[in-house]
Amino acid sequence: MDVFDAIESNVRAYCRRWPTVFSTAAGTKVTDERGREYLDFFTGAGSLNYGHNHPVLVEGMIDYLRSGGILNSLDTMTPAKRDFLRILADHILGPRGMSYRVQFTGPAGTTAVEAAVRLARIATGRERIVHLSGSYHGMTRDSIGVSGLGAPRGVPPAIRGVTTVPHEFEQPSAGRAAEELERAFTAPGSTPPAAFIVETVQGEGGVRPTTTARLREIERLCRAHGTLLVVDDVQAGCGRTGPFLSFESDGVEPDVVCLSKSLSGVGLPMGLVLIRPSLDVWDPGEYSGTFRGNNLAFVTARLALSEWWSDGALRRSVSQRSRPLVQGLAAIATRHDWLAPPTGRGLMLGLPCADRHVADLVSTLAFAQGLLVETCGRRGEVVKLLPPLTVTKAEVEVALQILEHVTDQVAGSRPVGSTLPAAT
Repeated sequence: MDVFDAIESNVRAYCRRWPTVFSTAAGTKVTDERGREYLDFFTGAGSLNYGHNHPVLVEGMIDYLRSGGILNSLDTMTPAKRDFLRILADHILGPRGMSYRVQFTGPAGTTAVEAAVRLARIATGRERIVHLSGSYHGMTRDSIGVSGLGAPRGVPPAIRGVTTVPHEFEQPSAGRAAEELERAFTAPGSTPPAAFIVETVQGEGGVRPTTTARLREIERLCRAHGTLLVVDDVQAGCGRTGPFLSFESDGVEPDVVCLSKSLSGVGLPMGLVLIRPSLDVWDPGEYSGTFRGNNLAFVTARLALSEWWSDGALRRSVSQRSRPLVQGLAAIATRHDWLAPPTGRGLMLGLPCADRHVADLVSTLAFAQGLLVETCGRRGEVVKLLPPLTVTKAEVEVALQILEHVTDQVAGSRPVGSTLPAAT
């Protein structure tokens, strides 16, 4: 029996979709032990926005390791942390007129969300958190509690002090959506919520954007009721939708922002929250964790910000690469009545299928053709595309050719005359 089957837990999942042993990677390509190359349009679940093993980041890691620099510093001060904070201020916060304080929360997006939820409750003296159906905010208790995809086995199905508002895509009209949103803040017998947590584009929920109008209305209600607006930018941030912070184009100003995934640029664990200074009410040591001082991640995060965010070039590139990818996916969708038009923003895109079975089949056949894409959605019915932000025009064309061929294969395997409505 293979060592993976013999020793590793049944909980592993991605390796079942992609049954090969990946060994090396560079840019948009990963190669397995047999020497077969794959085009990676999943990028470590969005944790590798700049592709695999970019030389600037790899050389920076090597140099730091050779220097004898400290690796795990808890929350003590180090040159690596200082340099990262300075670059973050100079390249991200300052140019956007933002004065956030930075809290390092630990190694993952879920720890950033946990910190944001806890801080909102402390700062407001309230308990209730509002979130949207279809949202996903992590796998720890409070993060699961404020997610809208349903609790996994072993977690109570309902956690006290949480209100779910249906996503606008699930409402029959804009008027009904507005009513449901208003009710979350003004329900009889309840105090206003401590926070409203939202993804500008739902990742695991099906790559569903929250419209600008909706985000602005959420912000208006938050301000009216003394509720904190928390944006979970763990997946949609770090340039994934175009701007470094996904809400920049929406004209909203969150009280708290959660970041992780591609922050380090190379997949090293790193999570933080950006906090309005007036809300930084933590007592020293009130929120802790052993792995808040990953200095190697500070080094690569600084280099990533310096390399790609000193000007607007990458943001423009994301827009340029997104346009033909969206157009190509839309053209593919028109060929088959079991596909719906693509959703998402920037290089965070979804291709809705009729059901989970079809989406899984597209992903499986794409792997066989050398393309890595995953699935998501409330029913697993969406093919999810997260190519590196540095993807080339030629690589986009190759991916579209594979998807066109694969969807034609799927169509050929469906019973004649069978149609299913594509899920949103």
